[in-house]
Amino acid sequence: MTVFWFRRDLRLEDNTALYHALNDNDGVLPIFIFDKNILSQLPPDDARVTFIHNQLTVIQNQLQKTGKSLAVFHGEPFEVFGKLLSENAINAVYANHDYEPYARKRDLELYQLFKEHRIEFKTCKDQVIFEKNEVVKDDGSPYVVYTPYSNKWKERFRNTPLAHFQSEALLSKIASHSYPFLSLKDIGFTPSSITVTPYDVSDSLIDNYEATRNFPALNKTSYLGIYLRFGAVSIRKMVAKALQSKNETFLKELIWREFFMQILWHFPHTVHKSFKAKYDEIEWENNEILFQKWCEGKTGYPFVDAGMRELNTTGHMHNRVRMIVASFLCKHLLIDWRWGEAYFAQKLLDYEQASNVGNWQWAAGSGVDAAPYFRIFNPTEQIKKFDKEYRYIKKWIPEYHSPAYPEPIVDHKAARDKCLFLYKKAVG
Repeated sequence: MTVFWFRRDLRLEDNTALYHALNDNDGVLPIFIFDKNILSQLPPDDARVTFIHNQLTVIQNQLQKTGKSLAVFHGEPFEVFGKLLSENAINAVYANHDYEPYARKRDLELYQLFKEHRIEFKTCKDQVIFEKNEVVKDDGSPYVVYTPYSNKWKERFRNTPLAHFQSEALLSKIASHSYPFLSLKDIGFTPSSITVTPYDVSDSLIDNYEATRNFPALNKTSYLGIYLRFGAVSIRKMVAKALQSKNETFLKELIWREFFMQILWHFPHTVHKSFKAKYDEIEWENNEILFQKWCEGKTGYPFVDAGMRELNTTGHMHNRVRMIVASFLCKHLLIDWRWGEAYFAQKLLDYEQASNVGNWQWAAGSGVDAAPYFRIFNPTEQIKKFDKEYRYIKKWIPEYHSPAYPEPIVDHKAARDKCLFLYKKAVG
């Protein structure tokens, strides 16, 4: 028997490793594992777990039309595979690559297990166009600045045919089995009250992306993040869609995603440490009371508060606003970027470790291609540029302009001066 392991590729269409598993073998067992190591850190109504289960249900419904089904397990992957090995004669396991540090460690341990049992562990590239060392400098070293990386990415792309793996045409080769399809309740979770917005990659959104994406009241973002995060859509399909537009801005965002993924691959320590080591010398104040006010959207800075309330209510935050709230936490409140990164990791539906770490380090000035430390967003000036009619702010702060809205928790000029002093002291 051959096993195909769904991970960050929750679709039957254009799925690289699924295609190869079905093309190379008859009788493929498709599985998904709700990993206890990850789930144990989440609240029981986590919206991402609900989203994953909903995507698995879509897969299950598609498979049932052909008389097949998906096997869903709950446990530690090592233990689940131990059980599968004891019950089946398995010759190969197929999966798509995952690049995050935890996933790499997990896969290495499983590789050793499979090797002991003379089982091939075949993994494929699926969630990116280019991975690992595929886009590097001429001397083989990784890019740490986006623009030259992007240029090389596009140059390589021009010479690479965009494949489509027709996994959906081979579903008859899936094996019959008696393993269960677990419900949310079976894994100790309950449905989330948060509704995931359908993604929008319409021609009008992509063509006008550059003109509209910075204005949160317009709501002209694609909401594609969570779908790419869990592979509910094919990155190849999304890039093909982006290429239909004469405007490159949407494509550039997809390339940013891969830029940060290769940074995390080459520099896994950046999850916990600053890319620019001297930035770890900054004397963060880490005031827990101010941090709590930031989390709750009660800083007295309306753009910041609107963003945090949007995040807490919906699991989403507009990209322009993410920059503003991140800069405010690090540079106005002098709170370590890792605190903000961890809070976003709890709350963001589209939480992607590479992009989250990369963007937080960008905001703090400590990362690759980062904003210089002396660039400090003025949250009030940002309103004039991006929400001058206060439409976004009033949507999320109904008490704005009333006595119920808090006074600013810090003075902008004093906070800016203090930030510049402490950063200069640390980084010179």
